[in-house]
Amino acid sequence: MKYELLIARRLKLGKSGERASAPSLTVAVIGMVLAIVIMILALTIVTGFKQEISNKIYNIDSHIKVINSGYSLDYDHNCVDARDIIPLIEASPLADSLSSISLIAEKPAIFKTDNDFKGILYKGCSAGYNWDYWNSCLVEGRLPDMNADGNASEVIVSQIMASQLHLKTGDRIYTYFIDEKIKVRRSSIVGIFSTDFEEYDQVFVIGNIRAIQNVNNWDEFTGSYVGIDSKDPGCIEQLAYSIFADMYDSLADSHGRPLYSVTETHSNNVAYFSWLGLLDMNVVIIIALMTIVSAFTLVSALLMIVLERINMIGILKALGACNSSIRRIFIYLTQKLIIKALVIGNIVGLGFAMLQQHFHLLKLDAESYYIPYVPIQIDWTAMLLLNAGIIVMSYLTLIVPSFIISSIKPSRSINFE
Repeated sequence: MKYELLIARRLKLGKSGERASAPSLTVAVIGMVLAIVIMILALTIVTGFKQEISNKIYNIDSHIKVINSGYSLDYDHNCVDARDIIPLIEASPLADSLSSISLIAEKPAIFKTDNDFKGILYKGCSAGYNWDYWNSCLVEGRLPDMNADGNASEVIVSQIMASQLHLKTGDRIYTYFIDEKIKVRRSSIVGIFSTDFEEYDQVFVIGNIRAIQNVNNWDEFTGSYVGIDSKDPGCIEQLAYSIFADMYDSLADSHGRPLYSVTETHSNNVAYFSWLGLLDMNVVIIIALMTIVSAFTLVSALLMIVLERINMIGILKALGACNSSIRRIFIYLTQKLIIKALVIGNIVGLGFAMLQQHFHLLKLDAESYYIPYVPIQIDWTAMLLLNAGIIVMSYLTLIVPSFIISSIKPSRSINFE
C-alpha cells in the first residue's frame, strides 16, 4: 500500500484529539449531500415525466398511420381501403413486431343537448383496435361494444366533455355530422374517460367505426387511415420507413406514385416531443449548477483540512516527503468527505424517489402538466454514471487547489498554532 494512502486512512477529519469533524467540514458534507440529492431528483423526475407523457401519446394516438396520399382537406375523400393495406402488412416479416393493426375513421361532428352544444372529432375504431389503455382511463361505465351485431352508436366521452354538457353514462345525445347536408345520429354514452390531456379530452369522442361508415356511405373496409401499434415504441421510426418501403412497389397508381403514405407519431405530435426534448436541457443545467456548487464546497473543505494539518505538513516535508505525495494525502483525505456525501446523498435522494414512485406523495395540476402527480423513473445505469461522474469531477476539482501545499515552509509550519 502506498504510504500516502496509509496516512490518509489513519487520519481523522477535524483537529487532532477531536472526535467530530470541524463545523466547516460538516457544512461541506451537507452542501454536497444537498447537491447530490437535487441531481438525483432532477434526473429521476425528468426521466419519469418524459416516459409518462410519451406513453400517453403512444397510447392515445396510433404509432404509425397509413393514410391516403391525396392532399384534400375533406375527411370523406381522404380514405383508405383496408383490403389494400392490412393483408400486405400481416404478410410482412414486420408483423411479429406489431401489437395491433386496425382500421380507424375520424369525422368532425357536433354534440347537441337541449341547452348546449360542442364541436367534437368522432373517432370510430374497428374490432382490431387495442382498447387496453382506454380501459385503464375509464372513470365510469364501460367500453363500446365492438361486436359485429353490437350497438354501433355506443361511445365513450371525456370527463371534461361530460361535465361541460352535463352528461352521464346511459344518456343519449344527438350527433350532427355536417357534409353537403346535415346528418343526425343518436349516440349512446356508455363510458366516461380521463386521459389528463386536455387538448385531446376537449375534442375526441370514441366509438364504433360502423357509425362513421354509415354516415359516409362507406363499406366495411373503408376508413380514414389504418392505425398500427408497435410492441417497442423505440422502433417506431424504423418500422414506419420499412412499412412504406414494403408498400411502395405494391401500392402505386398507373404513374408509379404511391396511393398511400405513412406517418409516425413523432411527426404527428411534434409539438409534444419537441417540448419533452427541451426538458433534457433543464437536467443538464441543474447538474452543471450543482457540480459548480459541489466544486466550491470541496475546495473550501480541502483548504480547511490543510489549515488544520499545517504542522503535519511541515513534519512530512522535514522528513523528505515531496509536495506531490503530500498533495495526494490531502486529496485522499478529502475523498472521505466525497464518499460520505455520496452515500448519504444516494440514500436520501433514491429513498425519496422510491417513496414518490410508489405513493405519489407530491401532486401536480393535471391541466397544466398532463399528469396528476410528480412522476419518477429510476434509471440505474444513469444513477451509476452520475455517481461515477461526481467522483471523477471531485478528484479533478481538488488537483489545482492542492498546490497550496507547495507554498508551505517547514521552518514556519512546524511551530504553527
